[in-house]
Amino acid sequence: MDKVLACEGLVKRFDELTAVGGVSLDIAAGETYGLLGPNGAGKTTTISMICGLLERDAGTVHVAGEPIDVNTVAARAAIGYVPQEIAVYPDLTGRENLRFFGRLNGLERDELDRRVDEVLEIVGLTERAKDKAEEYSGGMQRRLNIGAGMLHHPKLLILDEPTVGVDPQSRNAILDSVEDLGGEGMAVLYTTHYMEEAERLCDRVGIIDNGTIVAEGTRRELTALVGSVDTVVVDVTGGDGMLERLSALDGVVEATLDRDRLTVLVPEAGARLAELLAAVSAGGASVRGVQVTEPDLEAVFLHLTGKALRD
Repeated sequence: MDKVLACEGLVKRFDELTAVGGVSLDIAAGETYGLLGPNGAGKTTTISMICGLLERDAGTVHVAGEPIDVNTVAARAAIGYVPQEIAVYPDLTGRENLRFFGRLNGLERDELDRRVDEVLEIVGLTERAKDKAEEYSGGMQRRLNIGAGMLHHPKLLILDEPTVGVDPQSRNAILDSVEDLGGEGMAVLYTTHYMEEAERLCDRVGIIDNGTIVAEGTRRELTALVGSVDTVVVDVTGGDGMLERLSALDGVVEATLDRDRLTVLVPEAGARLAELLAAVSAGGASVRGVQVTEPDLEAVFLHLTGKALRD
């Protein structure tokens, strides 16, 4: 796939502090890339350099094949940037806000009206389009913020922690909106310190810590770094022969029984669940409940950095 964003060796220093120390990443059209790391890891500094808002000390940025820096103007039209801070006008309606930002980005007349209607639908604000933004909840304002960033069909949409400080219902609505962006064909750069958001939204994830990307890949590629073994917990009754049967299956790393709780460690548990349960039943046990837990990005971060994601 063609690269919409290509960054090489981004470096930013503030006096003696190296905030970003050689970040490289690329994103293709229609791909959502998550930059996952704790607060202070260098996420916002990185995207500020990508947008041309912050001068870098080293490295290059190209968006849609054009170089980006603090002096470029026309090339930055290919970027839609949604900052952490809500940047809409509270005394304008949702529709008026979008029309204003659309005009700033060169949309006019029929194209502007059509695009405003499309974006209101994508961010779930069609029914509230005539209400002033000051009457919106914080989550609705953030969705309007996202809409303003994507109005002009940017090739690259950058979302900087768009769910910070919102209630769970609004957060879920924002995530639903972001999930629809792949259908727009945009390359999306999504920064977050919420592991579950990266797992839900992102095709690939870069884990950033202390200004450096320490690992990058799909969720399965990253969890493989800690050993891609799933945990299957089965609540059982009886079954004296099931441990022997389970241990004899190819790929089963370990099978243990603690009272009525059976724990099995095995790769690709979802694909092998029927086989595992058949062995349990053949061993004389009755199954009361099953839970499968896969390795997650929190475990990857802990493995790579020695600390929890939110430390």
